[in-house]
Amino acid sequence: MNSTIKLDKIDRKILEILQVNAKITNAQLSKEIGLSPAPTLERVKKLEQAGIIRSYHAKLDNEKIGLGVSTFVHVTLMGHNKENMNAFVEAIQNIDEVIECHHVTGSGDFVLKIVAHDISSYQKLMLEKISEIPVVDGLQSMVILSTYKDSKKMPIEI
Repeated sequence: MNSTIKLDKIDRKILEILQVNAKITNAQLSKEIGLSPAPTLERVKKLEQAGIIRSYHAKLDNEKIGLGVSTFVHVTLMGHNKENMNAFVEAIQNIDEVIECHHVTGSGDFVLKIVAHDISSYQKLMLEKISEIPVVDGLQSMVILSTYKDSKKMPIEI
């Protein structure tokens, strides 16, 4: 089932601009796309209502807010059944340090992105929370040493 929504050139331009600057005013946005403010606002609202624009966020600098350690963790579950998957997904919803969770193919079942203050708080998180989830069979951590690209901007053809 294809859930792609048809977007015209103006919708795509709106999405391109909002991904770069979500704080742009409606007046500025309308100038950039060549429409008056009322239809511009109407288009943005339609994109939001359709679920294409899901939210607006401030991108924070991890280190400046005291989150100096970031990792990816491959998680293997004890069994590949729906109950174990649901139990795991429910458990990690309550762990704030898990900022991303992806169900994947390959040697593991999930990949998590985790942030922590330092190595000792990361170790405590892994020992006391993640590894204590009853359906977890194995964990493999990869500490992120450097990040060269961290974009949330989707490639939209205009």
